[in-house]
Amino acid sequence: MYTRLPPLNALKAFEATARHLSVKKAAAELSVTPAAVSHQVKALEEYLGVQLFLRHNRALELTDAARACLPELREGFESLARAVERLRAHKGGGGMLTLSAAPSFAARWLMPRLHRFLEAHPEIDTRVSARMRQATEGGRRGGAAERATIEAWLLDSDIAILYGRGDYPGYQVDKLFGLTVTPVCSPRLLTDPEHPLLRPEDLRHHMLLHDDTGDLYDGVSFWEVWRKAAGLEDLDMNRGPRFSHAVLAFEAAAEGHGVVATMPLLAEADLNAARLITPFALKAPLASAYYLVCAESVVGRPAVKAFREWLLSEAAKEAETA
Repeated sequence: MYTRLPPLNALKAFEATARHLSVKKAAAELSVTPAAVSHQVKALEEYLGVQLFLRHNRALELTDAARACLPELREGFESLARAVERLRAHKGGGGMLTLSAAPSFAARWLMPRLHRFLEAHPEIDTRVSARMRQATEGGRRGGAAERATIEAWLLDSDIAILYGRGDYPGYQVDKLFGLTVTPVCSPRLLTDPEHPLLRPEDLRHHMLLHDDTGDLYDGVSFWEVWRKAAGLEDLDMNRGPRFSHAVLAFEAAAEGHGVVATMPLLAEADLNAARLITPFALKAPLASAYYLVCAESVVGRPAVKAFREWLLSEAAKEAETA
């Protein structure tokens, strides 16, 4: 049921005054006079029939009613600001592009390449948000958690780049590339004086580091995927520390603290710099992949179209060199 709202200027005056607990500071922020702010706040109190401030000598104090409504009012203004930005993004010839991606993917794969898109499209205001997606509850694979993540990310983003299964009805979905996992470690482990890492069986002598992506989102660890592919039936793959972000596991491995089973796609920079190596040739395929996901209603927007075409081109190059 629609409820008639008070004048927006009065709400803005109240929110600013409540945030600063100062009419003078609120007036400076809103570029009006203190008298105008006081008038707007007083008018709002009369409109609502509720006192919002306790006015002491040279000080303001929020009433219980004001304190209760303030968080939702602030959230409302933030939502309005985001909505206005999205409207601005529809202007022709460029606009704004917002995208969400997991921190490890954003840092290790997207950032080294994004400069090419920015150079090709300086007219597009590009904003990247590194986000954690929802874990699959109870180790169940598929749907609900991925769907919830997409819905949450696309509330304030045009595009989501998601690790998952790709079954997202109602959305435009593009598979970027398939993924594999393999052990990764410091080169020093190959020449360890006591237990050189030369064969998969030698892993029993080394600390195992865990990139928890597989556990969190597929219900099976990357080490278990690789162990089965390697046929190592009697090797305990559950020991060792765990990391919620792949980049943290990479740093531990580069320091020589152990071996991590992870996606070499994300370790590309460290592998190229020889900070890390892949000691074994076997790469085990994953059921999940990275997908570009967006609402079908925004696919034709110039900024979204340009980024989608660019990202698919970059992904194709990756597939050629994999």
